[in-house]
Amino acid sequence: MRLGIRLLFAFFLINGIAAFFVLRVFTAEIKPSVREVMEDMMVDTANILAELASDDLAAGRLEDGAAGSAFAQHVRHYATRPIDAAIWGFSKQSLDYRIYVTDATGRVLFDSENRAVGADYSQWRDVARTLRGEYGARSTRDVEGDDTSGVMHVAAPIYVPGTAAEGSRIAGVLTVAKPTRTVQRFIDRAENKVLASGVLLLVLSAAVGVAVTLWMVWNVRRLRDYALSVQGPAAGDHDSPPTTALAVPKVPGELGDLARAMDRMRARLEGRDYIEGYVRALTHELKSPVAAIRGAGELLQDDLPPADRAEFATQVVQQAERLQRIIDRLLELSKLEQRHHADAPVPVALQDCARAAVAHTQGRAGQRGIALAVTGSGASGPWEAELVTLALTNLLDNAIDFAPAGSRVQVELAGSTVAVQDSGPGVPDYALPRLGERFFTTARPGGERSGSGLGLAIVRRVMALHGGQMVVRNTAPGLRVELEFRSD
Repeated sequence: MRLGIRLLFAFFLINGIAAFFVLRVFTAEIKPSVREVMEDMMVDTANILAELASDDLAAGRLEDGAAGSAFAQHVRHYATRPIDAAIWGFSKQSLDYRIYVTDATGRVLFDSENRAVGADYSQWRDVARTLRGEYGARSTRDVEGDDTSGVMHVAAPIYVPGTAAEGSRIAGVLTVAKPTRTVQRFIDRAENKVLASGVLLLVLSAAVGVAVTLWMVWNVRRLRDYALSVQGPAAGDHDSPPTTALAVPKVPGELGDLARAMDRMRARLEGRDYIEGYVRALTHELKSPVAAIRGAGELLQDDLPPADRAEFATQVVQQAERLQRIIDRLLELSKLEQRHHADAPVPVALQDCARAAVAHTQGRAGQRGIALAVTGSGASGPWEAELVTLALTNLLDNAIDFAPAGSRVQVELAGSTVAVQDSGPGVPDYALPRLGERFFTTARPGGERSGSGLGLAIVRRVMALHGGQMVVRNTAPGLRVELEFRSD
């Protein structure tokens, strides 16, 4: 399972469980809270009405029916009053209180709905507890098994004056009843609002979770891509310094610390791999001249004819020169690989660099009877003259090594491109992509081993510092190497 899916799953699981319990608590508390408020208001109402009914109850007017009791008449008028009230978006068009009064024995003297006059309510909890001087309330269903038919009853004692010794006494009970369905719509609306808010919260939390997860996965993938880019030169490719990794990702917090730690690790690993490959290739390259020098030196210790001694001495000198060239070019390449860009304080003319390179190699070319020529004028641009001359010198040295005696090596200038063309045998097609790799060489026309391969590696590095490229192709006969410089 991918990291992003795991993070999302964990986030939704935790958030879903928390939301479930929070919403459940809210919805479970709405109904009892509303009913508690309803009961509180009914307590006040019952006590006010009990005070208003006390005179009629003490005078016995409630026992004569509504005609003889002002209280009873007012209550009956209340039940028939027209009402149209807008309460927080709901329209109230009926008055829902039912009011009944019992005497001290629990017998109903008055009922606003005329449903229980004369009935014995002494066993009902609201009446029985109130007559005992306790708080009396009950909730009863009008229809058994129907939760929506519940009616809340709240009672208050009716006090009348007693003897001087006993003071006021409870002469009856007034009960206010109200159907719970009248507040159910408020409960339903509150629950719907809570649920809608909960769903919105879940959606917003999900959006935040997705955003955080995407941010986390994006940064982790950047670190992954960076880690995958941390590698030294590929097998057999020793022409590139250890600069193959992407830029260090800029991420905050602990991920940033991890990125910086990975960068330090990358520097160590790539440096180690680079040096390891470098030393391995160099050791392989030095084996042949060292072995040749040692063999010739051992033979020179013997008593040899003058001609043989001269031949072996020449061989020692040649191999020593070869070692010197390898060391010199390695030093040059090492310096180039420590640089990140070329320095171009003033514009440089490619023609001047080409003529300087020809002057440097004219002596070797003359020894082999090879003519060097420069054609075209070329452009001027933001290039480093010393490096351009170094690259062209190495190209000419390479061309001189492969060109047949008496042939011509030509330097062609066209705009910001310089081409070196020889008339040698070229190189096999399979070897073209590898030209420029450090220590990769091909055989010379005579079958002998060519140079170290460092010359073209230097050329490729010079082009990389200038943001250009080296293009090599066979021309049958000969090999053509083009250096394409950036002119901007």
